[in-house]
Parts: sequence; C-alpha cells; structure tokens
Amino acid sequence: MFSDNKMSETTLTITTPKTQKNPHSNFPWYSFETGIYSSKYPKINLPQNPFLDVVTHIFSYPNNNATSALIDYSSGYSIPYSQLFSLVKSMSYRLDELGFSQGDVALILLPNCLYFPIILMGVLYLGGIVSPMNPLSSFSELKHQTLGSRASFAFSHVENAPKLRALGLNVIEVPEIMNQNCDFYKLLYTNVGKSCRRPMINQDDIATIMYSSGTTGASKGVLLTHKNFISMVELFVRFEVSQYNEPSSENVYLDVLPMFHIYGLSLFGLGLLSLGISVVVMSKFDINEVVRAICRYQVTHFPVVPPIMAALSVKARSLSDKSVLSSLKQVSCGAASLSTKVISDFLHAFPGVDFIQGYGMTESTAVGTRGFNMENSHKYTSVGLLAPNMEAKVVNGNTGSCLPPGKAGELLLRGPGVMKGYLNNSEATRLTIEDDGWLHTGDIAYFDHDGYLYILDRLKEIIKYKGFQIAPVDLEAVLKSHPEILDVAVTGAADEEAGEIPVAFVVKKTGSTLSQDEVIKYVAQEVAPYKKVREVRFVTSIPKSAAGKVLRRQLRTLPTSKL
Repeated sequence: MFSDNKMSETTLTITTPKTQKNPHSNFPWYSFETGIYSSKYPKINLPQNPFLDVVTHIFSYPNNNATSALIDYSSGYSIPYSQLFSLVKSMSYRLDELGFSQGDVALILLPNCLYFPIILMGVLYLGGIVSPMNPLSSFSELKHQTLGSRASFAFSHVENAPKLRALGLNVIEVPEIMNQNCDFYKLLYTNVGKSCRRPMINQDDIATIMYSSGTTGASKGVLLTHKNFISMVELFVRFEVSQYNEPSSENVYLDVLPMFHIYGLSLFGLGLLSLGISVVVMSKFDINEVVRAICRYQVTHFPVVPPIMAALSVKARSLSDKSVLSSLKQVSCGAASLSTKVISDFLHAFPGVDFIQGYGMTESTAVGTRGFNMENSHKYTSVGLLAPNMEAKVVNGNTGSCLPPGKAGELLLRGPGVMKGYLNNSEATRLTIEDDGWLHTGDIAYFDHDGYLYILDRLKEIIKYKGFQIAPVDLEAVLKSHPEILDVAVTGAADEEAGEIPVAFVVKKTGSTLSQDEVIKYVAQEVAPYKKVREVRFVTSIPKSAAGKVLRRQLRTLPTSKL
C-alpha cells in the first residue's frame, strides 16, 4: 500500500487546453449554441410520486438485516438494519405524543453519534423540519438560528440544554453514553413497534433548513426539500457506489465528517443507509483514533475534508506497521479546495488506494460532480464529472457569455438537487438562483476536453492586484511547502495604489524563528512578481468551518504579530 517511490510531477499538473476552432462534434456533452454542459452519464429516473418522503424512499430498498447499520467506534455497540426503521418510527411516535407535528422545526445540536440519523429521519418521517447546528455554537448563534427557523424542539447534549431552554425550546437530552436508565433510551426503546398516524408528505415539502453563507453575505437558511434529498440519495450516493463492481454491503465507511454539515448529513445521515452499508461513527476527529478505527473495523471507504486527508498522509508515513491501514480501498475528499501538494503526499503514502474528489454545495444538496478513476485515466486534481441529471454553465463574469471547455469562469449548476431558496430572504434567493433554475455557485471553474471539472477558486476570494487576478489557494500551496509553516491562509487587503494586495496569515511551527521578510522572499522565489505576498501576519491558528474551509472574513479579527 505504501511507497516512497517518486511520482511523476506531470501527474498533478493542471493544464487549460486551448479551444479548437471547430470542436462542435468533439464534445457531445457540451452545446456551443446554449453554452450548457450536460452529464456524460445516462439520465436516472427519479420517483414521480408527488407524495413521497425521503425516509420512506430510503427504506424502500432491501437491506441485509444481519448487517450493522451504525457502529459506535468507542464502545463497539451497533444498531443492525433489522432495528433501524423500527427505531425511526419509534422516534416519530414519541415526537407525535409530545405535540411535535408536520411543519414544526427541530434543531439537532449534536456531535456525531449513532442516534443522529435516527433523530433526523424520525423528524422527517413525521413531516417535521430539521435544522442541524454545530454543538459548539455560541449562544448568539443559537438564538439567531432558533428565531430564524422558528424551531420549537431541540436535541442536545446536557451542557447545551439550559441555553436552549432559555430560548423557549422543548429540549430532548441525548446522553453521550447511553444506558437503559436514561430518559432518551426509554423514549426510543419503549415505543419500538408503535407507529404514529402520519400526515401526507409532498416531495416539495421542506425537509431541512441548513445554514450557509452561500456566495455572498452572512449565513442564510437554505431550504432543502424531500425531493432535493431523494435526488441526493440517487444522484450522489447510490450512483457513486454503483460505479464500482462490488457488493455495497461488503463496504465499511468511517464517519468523521460532522453530520450537521451537508456533506456528512447526506452521506451518513441518509444516503448510505439506503445501501445496507455499515457506518462506523466517530464523535470527533483524532488521527490516532482514526488509524485504530480503520484497523479494528476493517474500514474500506473514508470520506474526508482536506485537513483530515493531510493528517492521514503524515500519520501513514510514521507508521512502523503499514498493514494497519491495508483495508482501505477509497478515500474521497470534498467541501474545500485541495492543494496539489496534499494530493501528491497522499498518493505517495497510499498508491494502492483509489482517491477521488467531489463537488457540491449546501445549496445543491451536495449534488454536483464526483470523481471516478479508470485504469488509464487518473485526474486527481479534478472534482470529477457532472452527476447524472445535472447541467452546468461556465460564465464570463464581465460579459455574462457562456464559455466552452478550457475556459474558466463562474460555475452555474442546474438540476433536481438545487435548493428551494433561502429562508425569508427572497432577494438573496433571486441573486443566487436565476428564473430558469441556474444556481450561481460563486466558484471559478473550467471543464477540460474530457468533461472533467476543475475548481480554481472562489469568485469572491480572488485578489485583484493592479488588474491581475491572484488566487489565494495558489499562494497558500506555496506557503504550505515551507518546512517551518504549519498552516496558512491568504486574503486580499485594500491598497490605494494596487487596489488589493495579498496578505498571508501564517501559523509557524513550534520553535520557528521565521520572519516576515523570509516568508515574503520564499514566496517571491516561487511565483510571478505580481503574485508576491506583500504582507505577513503571524497568528496562532487559522479559523475554519467544520468542513475545513478557511473563514477568510474572520482573519482580520485575529490577534497578530509581524515577528
């Protein structure tokens, strides 16, 4: 599995091919008349019954009842598929008894745990709406989301319960360690076999309110429907697994991704459970525990975000017994941009593991693209091909014209995963979704001549230096290669002469005496003159979201030094 052999540099080189003079016949998946990219995959027929909820859809697929659905990493306790749907119905039954009804909103303020998917599906099965939150949210964030979503119930660990009750919520406490004497256990298991009287749920009904900053501005409530999630199950999760000629029930997935984020919720809270796949759940990320989990449970698939992938590569190189990770078949990465160095490090450490990237947004219910490697084609820096039923455009931001393969512009998506809109924000919805359904992603991207998509940067994060465009991720990749730099983020700062200048926020390794001038000189040796970092600020950490994205707007509030 592991190798110290050097990989050819050309493997990770991104090239932007020139558009041919008369290429119409070469790209049947791209229309030069309309500017629309279509999926290269055959269309998948989605359920047409208007009265269908995502939970019923998930459990319409047969599963091996002897297989463990959810496994707690720490204790080894598991919930088999034979019990899963009964527990979901039990949750719905108890919520109905407590007065929760169709259209009501419940916050889920929990880290990853076995009962997160059961709570999630229990609420949805009753016609309720789920609004997940990071359990580390501040009181002001709790208040903002509670009032904005008009939540009436909340599921939480005991430490957050007083804050939630102070906001007028009915709180159901979920213990970190489950036992038969706790109230949540009794709530769930004393109602097994009971079914409440369910309302008619339409595919167009709201299922979740996920919060996202979108392409611009403050965090907004993203309205996702049952139809959106049904399309996610089919076009993202089930489709991806179907590309491989192996029984899905033999796979074991490791869940470190937070289920309160669209990436983790789509995979582990819903989608994979339609396939009879075993999911090992970890409440928090620790690279040493990840290695133990992979070895103990013979994990085959590990979806990650960039920081986890980087940590896994470093850990792999330090292991004396390389066989502990030999069960791994695939590592997939999404939610944030990956540098070529991180990809290269991973491929060196895991030459026998299938590595792919994917692309999706909260606003597209995680549906977008997915990588797929073939024997003679490994496009590791691409986020893959458009998912079935999805369309895309690449648009020139100045002229609004559509761009052909090889040309970069803002990426627009259209398909059944696109959100209904933003909660109580028609203006933001109008600016994000065009009348004919095109979703502005705010990402700069291009398709190559094989139909593979490459994400270059965020539109709003591009730095304009004297008219030249500078992608922060390019400078970050250079800075991360410095042996004394632990982490870094680059953003633009207003400058009277240049318009904007690149500023690097740098976390030094312990004991480093690296100076500002040394950092600036290091970058200057690696990039064109206009791309040089003009200012360096040393910080203790880089603010990131749960998905691993740099929170650039928070950089300027950090305490910094130039020494």
